[in-house]
Amino acid sequence: MAPTVMASPATSVAPFQGLKSTAGLPVSRRTSNSRFVSNSGMRIKCMQVWPTDNNKKFETLSYLPPLTTDELLKQVDYLIRSNWIPCLEFSSVGFVYRENSNSPGYYDGRYWTLWKLPMFGCTDATQVYKELEECKKEYPNSYIRILGFDNIKQTQCVSFIAYKPPGAN
Repeated sequence: MAPTVMASPATSVAPFQGLKSTAGLPVSRRTSNSRFVSNSGMRIKCMQVWPTDNNKKFETLSYLPPLTTDELLKQVDYLIRSNWIPCLEFSSVGFVYRENSNSPGYYDGRYWTLWKLPMFGCTDATQVYKELEECKKEYPNSYIRILGFDNIKQTQCVSFIAYKPPGAN
């Protein structure tokens, strides 16, 4: 027996904030036509595009202002509660680049240098923060990121920039 699809009645919800009011538009019922296309794009007032010139963005959280110490500790605490291994990496460039060749390679910025060893057994976010401060002191002109590594799935689950050098965008 083939599965059947049943139509359910539509419910009224508040309109999206970015759209103009639909009060002046004619109201019509949605048909069961499978080629129905929404045309709400015509009602959008404005949409901003993030400026990319001299404004490099990195990984998770990079569109937010720099994290405060408290916010950083909360992110690291989440990482630890998720049973991920905290790791710190640093790089003087901070983004992918190709200097000597057009083909991708090991030294094109995709792989950052690991700060010490992954912090296996770490149970406190302040331990990671102390290592971050030590790395900042040793490499003040480098980008530093914190990773969350899942040693069961053997994959990187989260990564975010924890420190940008002075003068970096």
